[in-house]
Amino acid sequence: MGLGDKIKNKAQEVSGKVKESVGDATDNEKLQAEGVKDQAAASAKQAGESVKDAAKDVKNDLTN
Repeated sequence: MGLGDKIKNKAQEVSGKVKESVGDATDNEKLQAEGVKDQAAASAKQAGESVKDAAKDVKNDLTN
């Protein structure tokens, strides 16, 4: 995973946490749900990138 992707995913995760917290504090269920959704999306992207990295490592191990 490239550094740029890591930064984008982390930014989305942090943004989601902020939205969720603000939604909780203001009793705004829609904003809270958006925050949870953003965090889940960021986590899914990070997991996908980790799988790609692992596959790349296996490929490199097999060719060396």
